[in-house]
Amino acid sequence: MFSSRFHWDLQRNRLTELLAAKRVQGARILDLTQSNPTRAGLEYPEQLRRVFHDPAVLRYDPLPAGSLEAREAVADYYRQRGQAVEPGRILLTASTSEAYSYLFKLLADPGDQVLVPRPSYPLFEYLAKMESLEVRQYPLEYHAGWAIDMDALASAITARTRAVVLVNPNNPTGSYVKRTELEALMRIAAGHGVALISDEVFSDYAFAADSARVASLAGVEECAAFSMSGLSKIAGLPQMKLGWIVVAGSPRQRAEAMEKLEWIADTYLSVSTPVQCAAARLLEHGAAVQRQIQQRTAANLAFARQAFAGTALEILAVEGGWSITIRVPRVRTEEEWCLDLLERDNLLVQPGYFYDFESEAFLVASLLTAPEEFQEGLKRIVEQTSRLL
Repeated sequence: MFSSRFHWDLQRNRLTELLAAKRVQGARILDLTQSNPTRAGLEYPEQLRRVFHDPAVLRYDPLPAGSLEAREAVADYYRQRGQAVEPGRILLTASTSEAYSYLFKLLADPGDQVLVPRPSYPLFEYLAKMESLEVRQYPLEYHAGWAIDMDALASAITARTRAVVLVNPNNPTGSYVKRTELEALMRIAAGHGVALISDEVFSDYAFAADSARVASLAGVEECAAFSMSGLSKIAGLPQMKLGWIVVAGSPRQRAEAMEKLEWIADTYLSVSTPVQCAAARLLEHGAAVQRQIQQRTAANLAFARQAFAGTALEILAVEGGWSITIRVPRVRTEEEWCLDLLERDNLLVQPGYFYDFESEAFLVASLLTAPEEFQEGLKRIVEQTSRLL
């Protein structure tokens, strides 16, 4: 009686089962998978408590693209980063996940395909299947740094491909799209009549400047392109539920895409009035949270590099984001690494196969973790590695 969209195995995996058992036992778990900034021990400005003290929150104006005031606040966010984005090219959503849903509805019919990076965050298959779409993967290659395999990407395109998804920077590899890669991507997209979808939620979290990388696809004109971001990551405010899509491409493509996106958004009208009224102040006060996250992720990365120096552990090159990928000795599987760390050391990390790494053995840890927990967790990884070798 239920839709065929729900074809996933809902059984808990061994790591989840062990974690649940540990918590029942009352074990104190060092969680190096933390991705929720509101639970990471950050200080949130007191002003955030007062941003909804506005009489306008009691008036409902159902505008499909979102209020002009909120879209101007988003445009100002891009302006501060040197990018000219008119409010008329911005459409508000309740989240980046909803933005994906809108874009998949805009670009594809049931049975069509979207290309997504591998390795990357394990969300695309779920989002695509909810729209009755097929996911095909294109590889990111690692040779002292990450790069898109353009030949493999081009070969993966079929007559039913409608979009290429980029995560910029990618999660968990922390790799940005480079300018040379974008030039090739635009040629491929224009030549095949497909769109580029760029997930840029971690774009503000670079560890160093690099003129070779692309911060956003918001200025692309050579092909249809859509940039997405939101308060969840850039301001550390996932609870506020505000994301957006910036429409790029030729003037004709932009106009047609915005018209159709507004039709889709008008069907749902999901973005709340209070968060739209507060958007400018949320971005303003959220900047203080962003700075804390930038400082923490940079400090944790520096500690990790120092902690692993001279050991059999290696951090793969990372340019930005909230995660690191740790190459561990292949003396056992990733699952065995994670299960043993949890069983013996009460330490939770994620295996690389959660993110579709093509080979073993990798562990993924969050740089958002509170420093004292992060440092102790890495020490336990080093100690267990020493015991094994």
